[in-house]
Amino acid sequence: MMASDSDRLRALKAFDNTKAGVKGLVDTGITTIPSIFHHPLPLHRLHADHEHHFTIPVIDLAAAVGATTTTPSKRAELIASVKAATETVGFFQVVNHGVPKAVMSEMLAALQGFHEEPAEAKAPYYSRDSRRRVRYQSNFDLFRSPAATWHDTLFMETAPEPTPPEEIPPACRTIVPEYTRLVQQLGRTLLELLSEALGLRRGHLEEDAVCLEGLAGHYYPSCPEPHLTLGITAHSDPCFLTVVLQNAVGGLQVLVDGLQEDDKKKLDAMWVDMPAVAGALVVNVGDFLQLVSNGKFRSVEHRVVATSVGPRVSVACFFRQQGAAMSMRVLQPIVTDGEARYRSTTMAELVRRYRAKGLDGSSLLQHLSL
Repeated sequence: MMASDSDRLRALKAFDNTKAGVKGLVDTGITTIPSIFHHPLPLHRLHADHEHHFTIPVIDLAAAVGATTTTPSKRAELIASVKAATETVGFFQVVNHGVPKAVMSEMLAALQGFHEEPAEAKAPYYSRDSRRRVRYQSNFDLFRSPAATWHDTLFMETAPEPTPPEEIPPACRTIVPEYTRLVQQLGRTLLELLSEALGLRRGHLEEDAVCLEGLAGHYYPSCPEPHLTLGITAHSDPCFLTVVLQNAVGGLQVLVDGLQEDDKKKLDAMWVDMPAVAGALVVNVGDFLQLVSNGKFRSVEHRVVATSVGPRVSVACFFRQQGAAMSMRVLQPIVTDGEARYRSTTMAELVRRYRAKGLDGSSLLQHLSL
């Protein structure tokens, strides 16, 4: 190991041993960020293009959530909207989704409250032991990634059994069960729509993906040197679907590649800002769903940029099987025309590869392409 590598490892260990995360650094009043957070220049592989007119779709789920009667034509329109979004950008936002604004606000406030507690109150939850159902940490891939990123996370498993309330931090103990119950219902609705968009029976995808596996509560403090680092590096998600609640700070960006803008011209690859739409939840396709749909639905790269304002607070809920079901379940492409684009694999193998490689900007599906 070179001296510089040795120095970096010592710095990483020192940071991790504080059990205070990035928020702990900010609380010391730093004006420059440690070198372990510096990303190689040029920092951004592609800069966000603020001049384009491309927008992330916003889809109204009123015809599928809480409606006592829905005409076939209304449902067909909704399915077509979901299909178009998942086949192109891979991301969309949903409104009238069944999660009350009061619950969303309480969830964000609880998560922010936890992250802003004194370091000694959070330290007992700090762990890199994936066997712990509740764990607080900064950068799950801290010791594998080329550079650390500017965020902390509180992760809570919600399957195959709910986490016992006494294991959940007091700040989140009341709201987490209610929020996850409502997002679980939303996930079921989304998976039904996606099944129909693939020409399958309504409950097909639910059998594999209806389980809300876990909740990741991310906290991105304001950064004194945002041009040197990222909130989270570019990645795609190892699941079927991700449902994200975010506050109004913004920072989430989606990599748009080869799409049409206003049906006039083809867009070059660029980062597009995900606007914070009041009352909306963000939904994105995960790698599992791209594989199962044989590439029809797109799991695309996304990232969070660091900013000098904040904090950005978000809650990501991941839909995939957990436990023994994940270990045994085989993912294979549904081929309705042409040939299979991917080899079959298990959910557990994809998750293992994800944890081993960290957030390196590469797709989990590269080694499965045929």
